[in-house]
Amino acid sequence: MSTVLVCSSPIHGHVSPMLAATAHLVEAGHDVTVLTGSRFRARVVETGAAFRPLTGLADFDDRVPDDYIPDRDLYRGVERAQYEIGRIFVDTIPDQFAAASAAIDAISPDVVVVDGPFIGLGPLVAARRTDRPPVIALGVTPLSQSSRDTAPFGMGLPPATHAVGRLKQRAMGVVASRVLFRGLQRRVEAAFASTTGARVPGLAMDTAHYADRFLQLSTRETEYPRSDIAPNIEFIGPLVPHDVEAPLPEWWHELDGTRPVVHVTQGTIDNDDFSRLVQPTIDALADRDALVVVSLGGRPESSFPHHAPHVRVASFLPYRALLARTDVMVTNGGFGGVSAALLLGVPLVVAGDTEEKPEVAARVAWSGGGIDLRTGRPTAAEVRSAVDALLDPAARERSRGIARAAATYDARASIERVVGEVTNA
Repeated sequence: MSTVLVCSSPIHGHVSPMLAATAHLVEAGHDVTVLTGSRFRARVVETGAAFRPLTGLADFDDRVPDDYIPDRDLYRGVERAQYEIGRIFVDTIPDQFAAASAAIDAISPDVVVVDGPFIGLGPLVAARRTDRPPVIALGVTPLSQSSRDTAPFGMGLPPATHAVGRLKQRAMGVVASRVLFRGLQRRVEAAFASTTGARVPGLAMDTAHYADRFLQLSTRETEYPRSDIAPNIEFIGPLVPHDVEAPLPEWWHELDGTRPVVHVTQGTIDNDDFSRLVQPTIDALADRDALVVVSLGGRPESSFPHHAPHVRVASFLPYRALLARTDVMVTNGGFGGVSAALLLGVPLVVAGDTEEKPEVAARVAWSGGGIDLRTGRPTAAEVRSAVDALLDPAARERSRGIARAAATYDARASIERVVGEVTNA
């Protein structure tokens, strides 16, 4: 068996799949240490792995966005995406590199497994040093590799279907790399220069450059096709954490199929203002014979008092069990939650405009898995129209087709296989 170092950005949606992989590797007999944010210590220990904390800017609490992305509301659209990516994934590179290097020196891992946007080991990989362990990345967000076949990542646009559109998207790619995202590129270049001095091997957000093997946690059927995809990328399907055993809410028995269940969530980060998506969904279905189940992403139930008779609220819910009872999911586009829904054939209404969420939403619509509302603050009428459309049996059958394709993948087995391949175990 191998000694494995797992590195994860301290964000719930990144840590959860990384700890699912960790738990599987531990069960397979590997000696695993996890490097991530201090707040996740207990969750790491529960997997049977050892814990090491990130330090400096890299050790932020994703539940307190005012601390690490304090000016997010000053930006909109692509500018907001650039701001958040820069603060969360670029400015943290030097501290990630320092913590990961210290961990490598301390435990001498046979392999390092990182979440895709954890760029802290990128300077080590780019330096082409022969004395480093191999690096495997898990794609816990939509695939960000630039391509002549897709629009620039961050714009939330599906691939063009005709020649003129493809030419326009290629022109957008030139503008994005040379103008829109040039500031981010320079910041990544500065971070690499301050650590190993290595050059950034291409566009900064093409994160497959920063690993020897890149295992994308989605299916080919739900990701845009690329004729120029990097050779180290492999699609291994969704990696959805197993439900944690916890007491079920007293109203759980009501999810018995007697009326449609619509689940709505704003995730674990963008959930400080429930008027963005949760309340419009409640209002949208006030006159429908449906039950609206609200998950507050860890916030206490007292943070969202309600009196509507068709609404049930919980801080957290067992996701696999909930989605098995859900007819439509309304979400702001967190990659993990969307992946879980697609795996179980639940059609999606997606309304997200922060971080990578427009990219998630666009892929859902492109693949036939649901509807992209193309806003982070939809009206009740927009949500109602989308939910009504997805309650149609034809929409559910399209989602079930995606689920059947996803069932042919086995992410856990693929991760263990690739660990063995790179370590010659």
